[in-house]
Amino acid sequence: MSKPHSFLLFFLLFLNLSAFSQKKTLLTKFTTENIIIDGKIEEEIWKTAALASDFVMFEPDNGKPINATKKTEVKIVYDNDAIYIAALLYDDEPTKIKKEITNRDVFGVSDHFSVYINGFNDGQQDFRFFVSAAGVQMDCIATEDSEDFTWDAIWDSQVNITDFGWIVEMKIPYAALRFSKANKQTWGLNFMREIKRDVQKYTWNHIDTKIGAVIPQAGILEGIENIKTPTRLFLIPYTSAYYQQSDIGSDTTLKAGLDIKYGINDSFTLDAILVPDFGQTKFDNAILNLLPFEQKFEENRPFFTEGTDLFNKGGLFYSRRIGGEPSTYPNLTDEEEITNYPSTVNLLNAVKISGRTEKGLGIGFLNAITEKTKATIFNSLTNEKRKEVIEPLTNYNVLVLDQRFNQNSSVSFVNANTTRNGEFRDANTSALVFDLNTKQNTYNLYGDFKFSHVNTLEDYNGYKTALNFEKTSGRYRYLFSGKYISENYDINDLGIVFYTNYHSALANGSYRILNPTKVFNTLKIEQELNLEIQNTTGKIQENWYKTVFKGTSLNNDYFELGIVLNPLESFDFYEPREYGSYVYIPKRIASYFGFELNRNNPLTLDMTVNFTKYDEQKRITSGLYISPKYRFNDKISLAYALEYTKMKNDRGWVDSNNSGIIFTERNREILQNDLTGKYSLNNKMTINLTARYYWSYSKNHDFFTLQNNGYLAPNSTYNLNKDRNFNSWNFDLSYSWWFAPGSEISVLYRNYGLERASTVEKEVSKNLKNIFNSDLTNVLSISLRYFIDYNVIKNKF
Repeated sequence: MSKPHSFLLFFLLFLNLSAFSQKKTLLTKFTTENIIIDGKIEEEIWKTAALASDFVMFEPDNGKPINATKKTEVKIVYDNDAIYIAALLYDDEPTKIKKEITNRDVFGVSDHFSVYINGFNDGQQDFRFFVSAAGVQMDCIATEDSEDFTWDAIWDSQVNITDFGWIVEMKIPYAALRFSKANKQTWGLNFMREIKRDVQKYTWNHIDTKIGAVIPQAGILEGIENIKTPTRLFLIPYTSAYYQQSDIGSDTTLKAGLDIKYGINDSFTLDAILVPDFGQTKFDNAILNLLPFEQKFEENRPFFTEGTDLFNKGGLFYSRRIGGEPSTYPNLTDEEEITNYPSTVNLLNAVKISGRTEKGLGIGFLNAITEKTKATIFNSLTNEKRKEVIEPLTNYNVLVLDQRFNQNSSVSFVNANTTRNGEFRDANTSALVFDLNTKQNTYNLYGDFKFSHVNTLEDYNGYKTALNFEKTSGRYRYLFSGKYISENYDINDLGIVFYTNYHSALANGSYRILNPTKVFNTLKIEQELNLEIQNTTGKIQENWYKTVFKGTSLNNDYFELGIVLNPLESFDFYEPREYGSYVYIPKRIASYFGFELNRNNPLTLDMTVNFTKYDEQKRITSGLYISPKYRFNDKISLAYALEYTKMKNDRGWVDSNNSGIIFTERNREILQNDLTGKYSLNNKMTINLTARYYWSYSKNHDFFTLQNNGYLAPNSTYNLNKDRNFNSWNFDLSYSWWFAPGSEISVLYRNYGLERASTVEKEVSKNLKNIFNSDLTNVLSISLRYFIDYNVIKNKF
């Protein structure tokens, strides 16, 4: 290649890289004017504020300038308390603006405007604030991996539908943000507008979808200088009353407590919860669990979901351990039985501190204490009762140090510790986690090393390590991954892990279209190979080859097709429930197909069918999920979901006795029905309905004895009844009123019941009758939470 051509090629490459690095800048200005958040933008300061405009499409047609009929103009000003945002969102057909009223943090079928703020301008974490055209607020803490909508800030907004489109006005206090203490602030900033009827999103600073990372592609906000932020001290007292009625009688309970949020400085916040009350959290979805592992539940308690992004680093923290089931079971004599075994342990208090220094060091510390818990034991020979400690006074803490650098990379240290009083089990786990990206966010190297130590009658250590290399940009992307987990790796005192003692390798490749074609709006084709080998025996534990097609049509209907092939025989080292034993798993092939109709339609449908065929005589698993939803108007909607699974000639553990480990061949069915409804009186007041009925059975018809080689031999002598029939019912009807920022009155009626039996009943109507004839529990509760800003009190007095 000649020198002129080489120079030209270098120039073009440099130009492309420079174009990527170019960022829009918005200069804000200080105001002393009292800005009223009313959606009218009438204050004088708005007339001279700098303008952010020229939005560009994010999806589906990435890079396309916004149409002049939908032009968007945004301004920002600030004072010592907050930043203020005014947005004019033009629309030549304002009567077609979507504006469904939903609960907070639920997007629904609405147009949206949002602002993304990164107070450290480090390209790694946004505080995102959304407002719908119906005036509903949504907010989250966002990283490249996730958006955490369990985080709720206190901020103000107002919308106004006009004859030229709609207006958004927002006030975001500094207390809702995190930033450095520098006199001259430089923040990462982007705005996004969603036009729902067209299923289009636009951003102020262009986000190139060829690049995997979104946050580093934000623009810049400058001009905030010498702000004197107020004290960030917030008190949230609450009081609640519960009336419960069941077959054992009725009971009335009154509770009161206090949450405290204190801004140590502009970067760090302390959250404390005293005398916690989680009585109105979402119910857990109980199932018939025949697996060798515990059922993993989602966290529903606000303290453990809000602003916990730092504590989730490394995957060592499963918050349901705190206040979960007791860790031990009493030793009983032949004459003794347990008459009371508490299912949970009470949380006494919890505190967390989190924030980030101006040099990018994130620090998080969480500590929680649970009370001593005892079981009651009855001796039938002496007619005496005794109590035994099943969970002592326990302290849990998590420490995280997360150093960010180069706008897109980080190295983290995490430690999780569980200390139980007395001679009970203690545990400690540490992790080093790294996430490294090239300057242009085209390649990613990430991994970890984790070490666990358990202090019990016999101390033991374990470790886990993983290394991943991924191409994260362009149409073609790929991932190579390797992992090793030792036999004694155990994080289950404060984390959760099921599979250990194996090593694995994974390769993944994908192709995607980045702009719409004549057939698809979006399309992604993905292929993956995975192989897991058990360390002790060298046998295959898991293997698959997977192909997935997913995309959206030009009508914005979503579809997904997947084929998963397990071409090699493998072995399950957990199902036998006995150390050193394993059971053969046959080859199999599975497929699924799902679609979801455009959610803009009043009537939508979400449906998935799946099918698995095993290389074993007449062993088949099939399933169906179907969920219609109807939106009557912007206030009322109703959704129903049916999920059905049928397993023919399924095989699993059923018993262990002197003759060996007993397996069964069984037929199973699982049926789950969910009904959800919403009636929004306005954007601050809603009535919600959630109902769930779950039924499952397991009917055994042949028994086997597990051989030393992992295969099953027929057993014609075992005849115990190990059939299972399980019914679970939950019904929640709630009323919620956010009568002031951060302040809520909620009323909840809850009805629930659970029935277990060893006789299988295959008629759904009879199962329903059985559970409604069982001992259902009814709970009526009223809760009041009130948000108090120290500065407001100070100003009044």
